[in-house]
Amino acid sequence: MGEGRVSERPDDIFQEDLDPARARRGWGARLGGLFRRKATADIPPAAPPPAGGGRRWPRLVGWGLGGLVVLFVLYMAVGAFIVHAVDDDPDFAAAAPVPNGGQATGSQAVEIAAALIERETGGAHRWTANDPFFLPGWLLDNMPNYQQGIIYALSRFTAEMGDQIGRSRGSSQMDPDLDRATGLLRYPGTIWLFDLSTSWAPTASSESQYRAAARALRSYNQRVAAGTAPFERRADNLLQTIDRFAADLGSQSSVIADHIEQSRGWLIDTRADDIFYSTKGRLYAYFLVLRALGRDFEGVIAQSGATKIWDEMVENLREAAELRPLVVMNGRADAMFQPNHLAVQGFFLLRARTQMRELANVLRN
Repeated sequence: MGEGRVSERPDDIFQEDLDPARARRGWGARLGGLFRRKATADIPPAAPPPAGGGRRWPRLVGWGLGGLVVLFVLYMAVGAFIVHAVDDDPDFAAAAPVPNGGQATGSQAVEIAAALIERETGGAHRWTANDPFFLPGWLLDNMPNYQQGIIYALSRFTAEMGDQIGRSRGSSQMDPDLDRATGLLRYPGTIWLFDLSTSWAPTASSESQYRAAARALRSYNQRVAAGTAPFERRADNLLQTIDRFAADLGSQSSVIADHIEQSRGWLIDTRADDIFYSTKGRLYAYFLVLRALGRDFEGVIAQSGATKIWDEMVENLREAAELRPLVVMNGRADAMFQPNHLAVQGFFLLRARTQMRELANVLRN
């Protein structure tokens, strides 16, 4: 029996070597299996990508938002460049109404005031002082101050028209069109479609009120041309109007002087250009209105011997209104490299005011 067992063991060994299944159970085979690359069929298939592009959507949304921001910035910058216009054209004019093909008998001053309002509120230019943050005019600074300066001067003019020139002697009632125009021009210039300080409801915009004032002025002037509305061409009326304009310029010169005294020498002065362009708007409007009033009252001025003084006054207003510094600076008066544009503007303003006072003295005599 022992010989039988011995004779069987070699056979078993040979069978194990010949049997591949049994050979794999050896330690070498088992260790080799650890490093053997699995067949492709043994690797589970990869999960399919999620529907809709997976991670692409956040990236696309980010790019889209970034593109919108860039477009908005370009729209604001380019739009502000296109909209910006400080129009101080000294040759701007408007023809007085002519009734029935005859000579012009309406007021040239009233007509130029109405035309100037229309020009700045949607005619040649758009009103920018009330633009909200999503319109290009919101970025502008000089043009809104200039436009509001114009409207302020015209509101003073219409008030004087109602109190003096447009009122018959001894009459206590203001002309209804002049009264309406005066009230409308006192409307704040910064109201868009809403005024949240008073109500959540939509309201009238500044430019719509000013255009209504221009229509009221034209209505009055048409009646002046037809002879149904008063326009008193008397020296005392002109005198009172000139005195009021001179007082307003004196008040503005005090604003300029105070700012120069308090802030001079600063390299960056964000308030200086606001004052400069607001004053520039007033001077430009007064220049156009007084030039036209000189034609309306040509006979009265000539009879008083004040033609030369009147022309000099108008010329000084023109020079003051045409100042166009690239950057408004508020340096010291004796500075070599940093000028003071407010001081220069104030000089021309005071010259014009002085001539208004001289003119008033001549008209009194």
